[in-house]
Amino acid sequence: MTMKIAIVSPNPNHLQDMRKVLEPRGHAVSLFEGGKSRMQAVVEKVAPDLLLVDGMCCDPQELSLVEALTLRHPSVSVVLLCAMQTPEFLIHAMRAGVREVLPSPADAAALEATVDRIALKMAGSQARSPGRVVAFMPCKGGSGATFLATNIAHQLSRERSVLLIDLNLQFGDALSYVSDLRPTATMADVARDIGRLDASLLAASVVRVSPSYSILPAPEDLARAMDVKAEHIDAILQVALAQYDFVIFDLGTRIDTLTLRVLDRAERIFPVLQASLPHIRNVTRLVQVFKSLGYAPGKVELLVNRSVGGGEIGLSDMRRSLPGATFTTVPDGGKDVDASINRGVPLAEMSRGSALAKRLDEIAHTLSPRPEATPGFMGRLFRRA
Repeated sequence: MTMKIAIVSPNPNHLQDMRKVLEPRGHAVSLFEGGKSRMQAVVEKVAPDLLLVDGMCCDPQELSLVEALTLRHPSVSVVLLCAMQTPEFLIHAMRAGVREVLPSPADAAALEATVDRIALKMAGSQARSPGRVVAFMPCKGGSGATFLATNIAHQLSRERSVLLIDLNLQFGDALSYVSDLRPTATMADVARDIGRLDASLLAASVVRVSPSYSILPAPEDLARAMDVKAEHIDAILQVALAQYDFVIFDLGTRIDTLTLRVLDRAERIFPVLQASLPHIRNVTRLVQVFKSLGYAPGKVELLVNRSVGGGEIGLSDMRRSLPGATFTTVPDGGKDVDASINRGVPLAEMSRGSALAKRLDEIAHTLSPRPEATPGFMGRLFRRA
């Protein structure tokens, strides 16, 4: 696939050397002499598929300009060329939305390989199917649905792009489970500007927990929850499903028009319950609602959270109460879960070897079987470190 490539560098020799490498491969190359302050103007003028920025240094503060650019123009791939690199700078660059970081001046073979990888990914992105919708719903308050939704989304994001939408509009706090970042916009802000919603506005409204994991938070002002209407769900999904492999909804306990719109669109629904009589009563009613809505049995999978052996109510009791239902047990994570929530860090980053982390990874794998691993940016990063 040929691409439109813009190169920004303060060194005219570097510009010409990169042109000589890329133009013979069929790419349309535009050169701009200058520093990183020209990035925004160059993107607005040329609208490139790929932006190469030469002359960056190891100061993470410089990356604020890059992050502002990637948020405003998410379709543009950005590659930085730096004379010196540190593992810390590479991590910050990745979080700012940079695709790769190369040495400066650029080695011809490394530059060709990087551009080829980006072109291949871009071609696959243009050809890929729309994303998939998954919904997590608590059968009762305190079931742990938000913890499971946010952490399974994190596991999925290791191989796929994921947007989690917090639709527990009055008391949602999904973002705090995996990040200490503060939102600049919420679901209510997107609803207010729904008439001009596009990929750029959505990208600017979400909180990017990692390069492939974003969260659209619930409104912090309870009164603004009323701004979100059922018809907004379709408009948001129309944009989001073209940008993300998975759109995951963290729902509240209420069945209302908003919830029903999400459930209708969801490919998979995960009601979350615990092994107690109140949870079983509620999930029995919920399953009846799903049947009345005509949902296929394979669409719904019950997650039995904090499952421990030897309790008064076991899995066999639940199967008798809900014949034909599909159950998946999720082990109790104990103190690891408390620490994860209190620190706002995904469980897999704190306790990857725990039984709970492994089960969450298994659930993510059932949603998206992983392809054979190939060396990527992170592998190259840690080989350097």
